Amino acid sequence: MKKLLFLSFFLGVLCCYAQNRKLPIDTVVTTQHSVTINGTAINYTAKTGTQPVWNKKGEPIASLHYTYYTRNNVKNRAARPLLISFNGGPGSASVWMHLAYTGPRVLKIDDEGYPVQPYGVKSNPFSVLDVTDIVYVNPANTGYSRTIPETGKEVDREKFFGINADIKYLAEWLNTFVTRNNRWRSPKYIIGESYGGTRVMGLSLALQNQQWMYLNGVIMVSPADYKVIRRGGPVSDAMNLPYYTAAAWHHKALPKELQDKDLLDILPESEKYTINTLIPALAKGGFIGETEKNGVAKKMAYYSGLSEKEILEQNLTVPTAYFWKHLLKDKSGYTIGRLDSRYLGIDRQLTGTKPDYSAELTSWLHSFTPAINYYLQEELKFKTDIKYNMFGPVHPWNNENDNTRDNLRQAMAQNPYLNVMIQSGYYDGATTYFNAKYTMWQVDPSGKMSDRFSFKGYRSGHMMYLRREDLKNANDDIRDFIKRTMSNGKSAKY
Repeated sequence: MKKLLFLSFFLGVLCCYAQNRKLPIDTVVTTQHSVTINGTAINYTAKTGTQPVWNKKGEPIASLHYTYYTRNNVKNRAARPLLISFNGGPGSASVWMHLAYTGPRVLKIDDEGYPVQPYGVKSNPFSVLDVTDIVYVNPANTGYSRTIPETGKEVDREKFFGINADIKYLAEWLNTFVTRNNRWRSPKYIIGESYGGTRVMGLSLALQNQQWMYLNGVIMVSPADYKVIRRGGPVSDAMNLPYYTAAAWHHKALPKELQDKDLLDILPESEKYTINTLIPALAKGGFIGETEKNGVAKKMAYYSGLSEKEILEQNLTVPTAYFWKHLLKDKSGYTIGRLDSRYLGIDRQLTGTKPDYSAELTSWLHSFTPAINYYLQEELKFKTDIKYNMFGPVHPWNNENDNTRDNLRQAMAQNPYLNVMIQSGYYDGATTYFNAKYTMWQVDPSGKMSDRFSFKGYRSGHMMYLRREDLKNANDDIRDFIKRTMSNGKSAKY
């Protein structure tokens, strides 16, 4: 009997100490660090924690995890820029640009971006923390961020998981963040990668017209513009060719006449052919003449590394998945990566219409997953049993009423300070560099704001910053963009 009472007591004590696995809704951990950037030692503060999203009643319906870096010993914080960073997906955490691009710590990888063991992080000598403070935001259900059911209800997914819902609640969240951290007077920039490009195009107007928060710059990294990617048709199909040219050149799969030239010498050729000949040809569909069709197939083969026969068999519209599978089929037998076509994969069999897996993504997850878990828990001291979602449960995602491209146009028209820079890797086969250029061309049909756009290309893929040379160049481009677009006392007027 005594043993039974003791066991009951012991189990009761355990129950008292047992805790549900949940994230604190509103908390922050502060640590101090230093880094050397471009030869200058910089001391900085890192704050990582959670901040709520509230409903109209003031009740928390989500808690977003963020990491905020500020340079120490800044005399005039109001004059110092703030860079607000998002990744994409939708459903992707902010880990990618946080731990490999602009932040003060980056992955331990080789100079081309491939994983090495032991996994971990190292100082980033090219970080833009020397010229701007940075906050990395994880949208709902990504990273450590989580939705919270309202009292007696299920989570209302429509408030979070769609293009317009995402933009609306994030704009509100940023208002709170800027207020809490006394950054209303600072010049502000937002940067978004992949789907984050769609997100920041929409946020530029939402921040301006709903939160009265005006920006100096929008930076889109390998942007996903669904007005092109998901619409299909002649323009969308044709726009892949310059990417095919770049990837084939990298793998030495082009005719000698092209292969002997530099990449940047041949891409303008492929781009010109795409705009002036291929789009009009594909627009004719099944009514294109046989002679013209054969001529187009020959030229596409010349610029893509595929055979005329393969191109004709697909009626001149070659899917990207087919290209990744077949470019090297008769050469080395490898597949090439989707997000970065420098990466190689091995399929079960040579035949098929698409690769078995994305060679580049599996390689990246090798490095990023252990590094972000180590870094947040051990270096930034944010302790939690919550799983860090590299990709979170956000689907189904509502893509309806996507007006983000025009939102960016309107935000720029209303705000003479607002400038845009696009960064893309030539070997990105998911959100291609030429699609990014096309997006830039289409934002402002009037052409009156064309001098406020800039495009930067790099000899790597979707996450061009994984290649050390491009990590330096891309950060330098951001640094120059910020310096160039600071108002420096100039009035916001036309």
